[in-house]
Amino acid sequence: MKVIVVTGGVLSGLGKGIAAASIGQLLSKNHVVCPIKLDGYLNVDPGTMNPVEHGEVFVLADGSEVDMDFGHYERFLGITCSRDSSITMGKVYSLVHERERRGDYLGKTVQLIPHVTDVIKELILSASAHADVALIEVGGTVGDIENEMFIEAVRQLSQDVGRKNTLFVHLAYVPRPGWLGEHKTKPAQQSTQLLLQRGIIPDVIIARSETPVDDTIKQKIARFCNCSLVISGHDVRDVYTIPLNFASQGIVETITSSLGLRAEHPDAWQSILNQSVQATEELRIGIAGKYTALEDSYASVVEACRHAAAHLGVRTSFVWIDTSHTIDGLKIADAVDCVIVPGGFGGRGIDGKIEIIRACRENNIPFLGICYGLQLAVVEFARSICGLTGAHTTEIDANTPHPVVDILEEQREITQKGGTMRLGEYEAQIIQPSIVHQLYGQDRVSERHRHRYEVNPKYHDILSSHGLVFSGMYNDLVEFIELPNHPFFVATQAHPELKSNLDKPAPLFMGLLRAALHQERS
Repeated sequence: MKVIVVTGGVLSGLGKGIAAASIGQLLSKNHVVCPIKLDGYLNVDPGTMNPVEHGEVFVLADGSEVDMDFGHYERFLGITCSRDSSITMGKVYSLVHERERRGDYLGKTVQLIPHVTDVIKELILSASAHADVALIEVGGTVGDIENEMFIEAVRQLSQDVGRKNTLFVHLAYVPRPGWLGEHKTKPAQQSTQLLLQRGIIPDVIIARSETPVDDTIKQKIARFCNCSLVISGHDVRDVYTIPLNFASQGIVETITSSLGLRAEHPDAWQSILNQSVQATEELRIGIAGKYTALEDSYASVVEACRHAAAHLGVRTSFVWIDTSHTIDGLKIADAVDCVIVPGGFGGRGIDGKIEIIRACRENNIPFLGICYGLQLAVVEFARSICGLTGAHTTEIDANTPHPVVDILEEQREITQKGGTMRLGEYEAQIIQPSIVHQLYGQDRVSERHRHRYEVNPKYHDILSSHGLVFSGMYNDLVEFIELPNHPFFVATQAHPELKSNLDKPAPLFMGLLRAALHQERS
């Protein structure tokens, strides 16, 4: 097995996940690539973490809640990842502690080295057992105390599998201060020195910068950091051009010569991307939520929009609507071409979301509700159309006279928060005729889920009798709703954005943007 390790230096948030995914994309046509994420936090998974702090929680088909970088892996490599590929320090310590209590280490002092590092290596090898390439992203920044054991573990792993079977890639920030007007290499040099102190010599350095890093700067970094290949990892308009950028600077040849793998230039994406680059029309997409302080909170929603836009040959711009504040729904509806109300939890911002949904319904603004967005669309419809005064979700109002959205029956006795929701992929039966069936072109559809509440079955009849169409069901659970006499008013209990990619955009996002484009032209 070959091992590629991606580390980061200087500061966090540089885009290690996209860099790793881009390298994997170059290999994915000819090799089985297993992406693995090592995260230093002590949470077992990110499922209980605030999206504003750590970005969105990505849900895999097997029901595991993982870091948002898995979205990049799946979108770029065209694969479905598993829970084994997510290795947090919380998971590692839990396993070590479990073994110690069971007596596996009886008579020994349990230590970070070798016991913790051995578990990390064991988990990496187990996750990638059937792969040609283990593509390992080490979260955080070199020098962080949280990832020290991960850095040591991958150093040992390179010795175990053989240095000739390992490629180390280091992503380091190369700033260009405005008052100087030139790139400065010292931060990259210092972060590489930290890596060298830990026994790792990078084979490739990606110089992360806002603007292209010229050959003189790249040569300087290579000289001082003892590295044969330095790549300019500058900002680009579309992240899907990053594999093309890396390939044009020699990483394909380096992978081929160093590891004996067959990497390819990603020409297949070029024609799709060209449509987007040449587009003259732009759609303004409103995203209404309470986590708008960090756009990564809705990363997959944004990417799903971009996938659909690329295939439709239009540009996108995003209008972030913070529903925590007072909302003028009509004013916002006039400022956008369509609206998405994505998933979320809790009461903050709920009134603003309901107001926006009402404005979209009444003013023929194309609307897509996702998870919580479906539930709130039902609440708004129940109040405004069905005349159910005070209708609400019991998540917010346990004493509502009309609990049109209520907790799932199997969730009632659950008290723990981590990994206990209805998670993973479930199949829905789609009715004909319906907008949803027209978009998917299938009678049965599988999408991923992350929720505890559902449309209350006791209210199905009254909602349906007033014109709300349940266009997809899982037994008694409502999976899709729509309004037939509207340009596009569709919502789903699922998270279709999680399966969208550039080659195959999510059908509901294609329908939303196509409707918005039609509205704009008319």
